[in-house]
Amino acid sequence: MSEATGAPAPIAKVPLRVIAREWGRIGVIGVGGPPAHIALLRDLSVERNNWLSAEEFEHAVAAANLLPGPASTQLMIFSAWRLRGVRGAMTGGLCFILPGLILIVGLSALFFAHHPSRIILGAALGAGAVVPAIAARTAWQLAVPSWRNTVHGGSRVRWSLYGAMGAATALFAPAFVVVALVVCGVAEVVARRPMVRHGLIAGLASTHAVAFGGLGALAWVALKVGALSYGGGFVIIPLMQHDVVSTYHWMNGAQFLNAVALGQITPGPVVLTVSAVGYAAHGLSGAALATLVAFAPSFVLVTVGARHFDRLRLNPSISAFLAGAGPSVIGAIGASAIALTMLLTHLWQGALLGVALIWLLGLRRGSTSILLGAAVVGAVLSGVVPV
Repeated sequence: MSEATGAPAPIAKVPLRVIAREWGRIGVIGVGGPPAHIALLRDLSVERNNWLSAEEFEHAVAAANLLPGPASTQLMIFSAWRLRGVRGAMTGGLCFILPGLILIVGLSALFFAHHPSRIILGAALGAGAVVPAIAARTAWQLAVPSWRNTVHGGSRVRWSLYGAMGAATALFAPAFVVVALVVCGVAEVVARRPMVRHGLIAGLASTHAVAFGGLGALAWVALKVGALSYGGGFVIIPLMQHDVVSTYHWMNGAQFLNAVALGQITPGPVVLTVSAVGYAAHGLSGAALATLVAFAPSFVLVTVGARHFDRLRLNPSISAFLAGAGPSVIGAIGASAIALTMLLTHLWQGALLGVALIWLLGLRRGSTSILLGAAVVGAVLSGVVPV
């Protein structure tokens, strides 16, 4: 790819049925979030089939991470677009998303039933107990390389301030998490380019819940999740928790933890958490609407802007914006671990959280195994202690 021409045109050599099969396979086995998705896609498209060069794939990963929204989903859409244009993008993206969507809606029907069994309730409480540890690990994994990268032209003082602002906003004013992110990004652009033009934040809308309810409110929440989730799904957890639990009362705190756990434990995009929220709010129609609205921005951004991915990646203003927004995202994710911990209601959940912290941060093991193990422990304890 060249800076002058942007991404190359689609090469149109892979049949749609192959894209459907292979992207659907990743959607079925891709448990573990973006790192697992990227590794599986690289093995498919670079190592085994030579559909993309290693350099082009790495450039696509970098560009996808610059866009708001679920980065691994956008990478899946881009790679399929590269092979068969818009039809390929739609086929690959949908086949990647659908397996996880079907599974998370099915699990939501069990977890959010009006009268779930004690075993199901215990499993939900157990899995939910380890979610704060996953958020803490995510923040740590993002923070280490981000801090190191400040050596290259960045200021560690500003990095710390941006991180603190993101954390404080997530804890004390979660409706403004995205506003804080944008402010930090613009501040870094101004710091690096004193003559930058004003107006980057003109027209920025508050992320307060808009004054309507029902499916309209659900669509608004899903749009924020899909369009504003810089740095992965956890950054919008404080904002989504505020809307889902405090504003619209679609879930209580424990149920919200369960929804986040379902997004982690199922294959495919982690942003499918919003599908569980949609199901809890309005059943199957809510899950379908939330999923459609949350992922629509990714399809639009990639299919419209794929040719310009390289120029996006190399743009100094965008790089500066992300250098400021990134620490704010990390701070918000770290703070979400605290906010999620406050939703725990049983002492035994605290013990499970402690084990999860050791498993994830101390032993550096995977999140899927601890989520499943905690669910089993919770199911077993459901017959012994109150749940």
